[in-house]
Amino acid sequence: MSTLPPLSPAALSYQKRMLNPFIFWFAMLLKLPTAVFWRLKMVHLDGQKCLVSIPYFWRSQNPFKSIYFAALAGAAELSTGALCQLALAGKGSFSMLVVDFRAEYSKKANTKILFTCEQGAELFSLIDCLNPGETNQLTLLSIGKNKAGEEVARFFITWSFKRKN
Repeated sequence: MSTLPPLSPAALSYQKRMLNPFIFWFAMLLKLPTAVFWRLKMVHLDGQKCLVSIPYFWRSQNPFKSIYFAALAGAAELSTGALCQLALAGKGSFSMLVVDFRAEYSKKANTKILFTCEQGAELFSLIDCLNPGETNQLTLLSIGKNKAGEEVARFFITWSFKRKN
């Protein structure tokens, strides 16, 4: 397991905001209202990993009594996107964009689901190596597990990063 250098002051500030339930809720209301509608929660965020939970209840449910695939995708994407934002915090001007998305569903999601992305070290390394004008991509894996610890889905989300001049 590799150790990361300490987070920058900007990254620590971002981490603190995302882990504060009120600030997270307000930020999501302004930037990503479906996260509020589905009651996504930021459970953990550091330089190694990000955990996001989604409850099983009427707003996230489909007619088949499981969590709607788009709600699962939103939680998975947030677990990777928040880690990306943490890696970019305080490192200058970047653009980031999802350029590919793939999902594998393996079990019915009918309880609270916890999505985990654990590629922080790889992501931070990629961001730190980008020079102005350069673009690079990284596919991040977010795994969703139910309360029993059983895997229900895997999401492969490819992010493109460009360091602006």
